[in-house]
Amino acid sequence: MWGPLMQMNRRAFLAGTLAAAASTTAVLRAPRAAAAPGRIPLTRDSRRVVVIGSGFGGGVTALRLARAGVPVLVLERGIRWPTGPNAHTFPGITSLDERASWMNSGLFFDLPTPSRRFTGLLERVQGSGMAIMCAAGVGGGSLVYQGMSLQPSAEVFAATFPAGLDYAHLDRVYYPRVARMLGLATAPDELIRSAPYAAARLFARNARAAGYRVEKVPMPIDWSYALRELHGEMRPSYTNGDCALGVNNGGKHTVDVTYLARAEATGLVEVAPLHQVVDIARDGDAWTVRVERIDTGGVVQEVKLITARTLVLAAGSANTTRLLVRAAGRGQIDDLPDGLGSGWGSNGDQIYTWTDLTESFGAPQGGPVIYSSKDWSDPAKATTVIQASVPPLPGNDRTTMLVGYGVSSGRGVFRYDARQDEALLDFPGDADAGVAGRIHERLTRIAGPASLLLNTSTLDTTTWHPLGGACMGPVCDLDGRVHGQRGLYVLDGALMPGTTAACNPSMTIAAIAERALDNLVRHDVDSVI
Repeated sequence: MWGPLMQMNRRAFLAGTLAAAASTTAVLRAPRAAAAPGRIPLTRDSRRVVVIGSGFGGGVTALRLARAGVPVLVLERGIRWPTGPNAHTFPGITSLDERASWMNSGLFFDLPTPSRRFTGLLERVQGSGMAIMCAAGVGGGSLVYQGMSLQPSAEVFAATFPAGLDYAHLDRVYYPRVARMLGLATAPDELIRSAPYAAARLFARNARAAGYRVEKVPMPIDWSYALRELHGEMRPSYTNGDCALGVNNGGKHTVDVTYLARAEATGLVEVAPLHQVVDIARDGDAWTVRVERIDTGGVVQEVKLITARTLVLAAGSANTTRLLVRAAGRGQIDDLPDGLGSGWGSNGDQIYTWTDLTESFGAPQGGPVIYSSKDWSDPAKATTVIQASVPPLPGNDRTTMLVGYGVSSGRGVFRYDARQDEALLDFPGDADAGVAGRIHERLTRIAGPASLLLNTSTLDTTTWHPLGGACMGPVCDLDGRVHGQRGLYVLDGALMPGTTAACNPSMTIAAIAERALDNLVRHDVDSVI
C-alpha cells in the first residue's frame, strides 16, 4: 500500500506532469527532449497492457500476448527504420550524421557527435567505469546488432543461470522457436569464397592453426541479398562491411519485421514510435506511465499519462534498470526488491583491431560476421571470439576487427543519485580483467607474431551487450515477475544474470522471454494481465 510518503510522491509525480504540460521551459534530464513553444497538451489514456521497449523482449511479449487475445500498447522512443534494396535509411560508419546518435548523447571511440539533435540509433549511457551503447528505434537492439545468434551449451548455461531454468526444455522448444522466427542461416560457401570475405577466411585459417575449433555463425540474414550485391544487382551494404549501424538493403530479420510485424498483424498490438517514457509509478492496483510524445528533433509535442493493469519493462538492461531504480529512489514504487540495480554485467565485451603486417584482408571487407571460435571447455571461463568486418576505409587492407566476450564474475550496480535525479552505473575498473586476459591470450595466438592487436576497450570502455540490473532471482522470478509487485514484469536484458554464457545476448533473451510468455499466458492472463 501507499503510505503518506508514497501518496506525497505520487502527487509530486502528477504535479510534475501537469507542470510540464503547462510550461514552455520544462527542465528535463539530459539527453531528454526540449519543450515545444506554447502550451503542451496533456492527455490521459488507459490500457490493459503497456510494454516499454520494442526489442527482443518487447517483440516477443507483444506477439505472444496478442495471440492470447490480449491488446497491447508498445511504447518506443525511437523511429521506424524501413529498409529495402538500395535504401539510405541507416548512416554509414564512414559518413556518420545525426541518424547515428540519440539526442547528441555521444558515440564511441571519440567519434564526433552530430551537431543536430535527432532521434538517432544509439544512446551512450555513461557510467563510472563503463559506458553502455543503447539502441533506439522500432526493433530495438536488433537494428544495430551484427546478428550473431549463438546458443550456449548446457554446461556453460548451468554455470551462469539459475538452476530453476530447464536448459533441456529451452533447447528443445524455445531456442528453436526463436531460430525459426528470425530465419537463422549461415553464410553460403559461394559468398565466403568471394574476394570481400578474405578476412573471414584468414581468421578461420589462423584459428584452426592455433588449435581452436571454428564454426559458421547462425545469422538472422537472407544471404541471397549479399549474393545479389556480388552480382551487381544492388548497391553494396553487406559486401562492403558498411552494416554495423543497420543494413540498408534489407534481408536482415530484425524484430520490427519479424515479431512486431506479426504482432501488429493480429490487430491487437499498437506500436507507438517517438514515445519516450519519462517515469513510472504505482497507482493502487494499477501502473501509471508518464510519456512524452516527441518529434524527431526531440521536441515534446504532447505529454501522456497512461494507466495500465499490467506494465512490462523491455527497454533494455540500462533503461529498464534506470526507470526502476529512479522510481524506487523517488518513492514512486514502494517495496521494490533490495537487489534492484545490482548484478549488472558487460558480458565481458572486448573489441579489437587486428593489423596483419604480412597479409592483406582485402578491401572492402564483407560482413557482418561469418565465423566464431569458442573455447567453452571450462564453463566458468568460457570465451567466444569472432571476426567482424571493418567499414570501407580507403587504402586500408591490412586491418580488420575482432570481438570477444565471455563469462565474467565482475558486476556493477546502478544507484539513485538524488542530486542528479538519475540512476547511475558504478562498474569497477578491473571487473572484467579475468575474461579480458583470456580473450587477449586467444586473439594473440590467432593473430600470430606478424600482427598488431589493439584492444579498443582500453581506450573507450564500452559494452554493446549490457545485462542485468533487475536480475532473475533477487529481483524477478524466472518468468520476469517483479517480486512483490503484482502486474509488473521485466522481460529483457535486465532480467539476465549479468551474462549470457559466453554468447551474444539476443538468442537467450528471446528464448527466455518465449518461455516466460508461455507461462504468463497459461497462469497470469485474465487473473493478473
